[in-house]
Amino acid sequence: MSQASAAQSPWQTARIVRIEKRTPRVTSFFFKLSRPFVHQAGQHVDVRLTAPDGYQARRSYSIASAPESGGTIELAIERLEDGEVSPFFHEVAAIGDEIELRGPLGGHFIWSASDGGPILLVGGGSGVVPLMAMVRHRALQKSAAPAALVFSARVWDEVIFRDELIRLDDRRDGFDLVLTLTREPAQRPSDYSRRVDAAMMVQAMERLPKAPTLAFVCGSNAFVSAAAQALIDADMPANLIRTERYGV
Repeated sequence: MSQASAAQSPWQTARIVRIEKRTPRVTSFFFKLSRPFVHQAGQHVDVRLTAPDGYQARRSYSIASAPESGGTIELAIERLEDGEVSPFFHEVAAIGDEIELRGPLGGHFIWSASDGGPILLVGGGSGVVPLMAMVRHRALQKSAAPAALVFSARVWDEVIFRDELIRLDDRRDGFDLVLTLTREPAQRPSDYSRRVDAAMMVQAMERLPKAPTLAFVCGSNAFVSAAAQALIDADMPANLIRTERYGV
């Protein structure tokens, strides 16, 4: 599928049908689309809010749900104190509310089970969301493509999708979860208590049966820069590293 442009993806209404708290700062909102679409794992949507005076605020959010989710998509939204859109969802939005969105958007940061692997996924904070869509897609397709996810969070309680990821890791079907906490000790023996670095990337790649064909890195600008450099320092070719950034 070629990259969807804004012109090709008109605005539509979507109704909130479920709300699920993920962490103290991240909540998942499940939207039933008025015009269902099929997305690819890693794509995002634009959300638009319109105030009574006509002022509009827009924000892009990665889709957390797998392409197999049908006419409902999940957006995991982190509350940002200075944000224009996230406070609305965390403080005002309720089941039954309708919002405007358009998508799916993005054609570079995507993965399909048909692409094969091995793949290395590296996420920081809410940057794990598009990677989660890939992990879920892999599981639902019963893909044999080896995959390792290195997920960096500040503390254990801020590991988004934590229980689901650990259950998938426990299946031992070729998916490996590596958690690294930057502000408290690791909770599992196989995890880390530091920021991502080249040694961690080397060890993550050693969990795969052979060198990854692609690496996907998502998070803040600072995280992506550090993680991509760590991958390069671990001898991952730069042309095999795909990145997606948000914030500052």
